[in-house]
Amino acid sequence: MPARDPVWAHIRATLAEEIAAGQYGPGDKLPTEAALARRFGVNRHTVRRALKDLAAQEIVHARRGAGVFVATRPTDYTVGRRTRFHQNLAEAGRIPAKSVLRLETRAADAREAAALELAPGDRVHVWEGVSLADAEPVALFLSAFPAERLPDLPEALRETRSVTAALARCGVADYTRRATRVSAEAADAAQARHLRCAPGAPLLRTVAINIDPEGHPIEYGRSWFAGSRVQLVLDSG
Repeated sequence: MPARDPVWAHIRATLAEEIAAGQYGPGDKLPTEAALARRFGVNRHTVRRALKDLAAQEIVHARRGAGVFVATRPTDYTVGRRTRFHQNLAEAGRIPAKSVLRLETRAADAREAAALELAPGDRVHVWEGVSLADAEPVALFLSAFPAERLPDLPEALRETRSVTAALARCGVADYTRRATRVSAEAADAAQARHLRCAPGAPLLRTVAINIDPEGHPIEYGRSWFAGSRVQLVLDSG
């Protein structure tokens, strides 16, 4: 006789079929482990194994202290001459937000100085954090700005949590994208923790330089998008 699938595999398959059939939609919370254990007549460890496998397939994701949720469909994120985080998310029907991990002023490293056309040792404001859509992490960001030119930027970023709004407060009413490089990476342990994904999950990495209307660099930015939650759309216009 052929070997029977383990019980956790049956639970995983059943839940996957119910999700595919629309019984649980994108963003919906699944029943608790205790409720699923009662339903299938198993212990919570068996349910947990099934949910872990669904998460590895990126069908669901767990939020610490909140439960297990059906993964949302990838959000289109336009990368073009004018790339704006809040605008992109709003146009996709998502609520944008930023969680700040670091905001400091320090000497530029070699890559930052070259990208921002600064002299070695010049100061930069560094802003690092997590980009959120409907409270779900979708990307990590790390940006550097010329400190001498934008002395009041840190305070503006603290208050607005928006690059566009903060730059406007500092006298930069508009900016455009000079260049964007896109590559693929695997999430390391720290990135996985912030993005609530598995270590090794695919990330889309972008490296960009934004310039003011006179062509001077004002932001050197790097972002790591969760590959299962964001779909980059390149705008040739």
